[in-house]
Amino acid sequence: MNALRNVTFAAGIALAPVDAGGAESSEWRAFADERAVIRIADAIDRAVDAQDWKLARSYFAEQVTADFSSLSGQPAANIASDNLIGVWAANLKGSKTSLHLRTNHQVVIDGNGATVSSNGYAWNRMEGNGDPLWEVWGTYEHHLTRSDSGWKVDGFTFRMTHERGNPWVKATPGH
Repeated sequence: MNALRNVTFAAGIALAPVDAGGAESSEWRAFADERAVIRIADAIDRAVDAQDWKLARSYFAEQVTADFSSLSGQPAANIASDNLIGVWAANLKGSKTSLHLRTNHQVVIDGNGATVSSNGYAWNRMEGNGDPLWEVWGTYEHHLTRSDSGWKVDGFTFRMTHERGNPWVKATPGH
C-alpha cells in the first residue's frame, strides 16, 4: 500500500494522509476541514430531530451568537449554548417532532474559522389543534471556530424565506 494514497475515515470525516516525512498535504487538510464543518452542521439537525440534546450541545462552543430574527421576531443574541439547547429542548419534546434537512453547502475556511452556508427545510409535527404540520424554508449560516477539541459552532443564523402550515404547531411546545 502506498501511504500517500491511503485515506482513513473516522467519525464521518476524512483524515489527511501523511507523507513519508510526516507533513500533511494542505489539499487534504482543506478537504478534511470542509467535510468536518459540513458534518457538524448536518449532525446538529440529526441530533435535534432525535431529541438528543447532549449530542446537539456537543457541537457548540460555550457561547453562540444565535440569530433567528426572521423566524421569531427576536433580535440576534450572544447566549450560552446551554441556553440555546434548553430552548430547543423545551419546544421540541414528547408529542412534537421535527425533521430538518440541509443541502447545497458552501464552505469558506479562513485559518481557524469556517462558515457553512446552506439551504434548509424543516417541519414540526404535533397533533391537537387542526393541521398537525408547520413547515419552513430558508438559508442557514453556521460559523465555526477550530479549538483543541475540534470545530465548534459559535454563530448560527437562520433566514426564513417561506413558511406554511399551522402556526399553533410552531408556537406550542410539545408535552
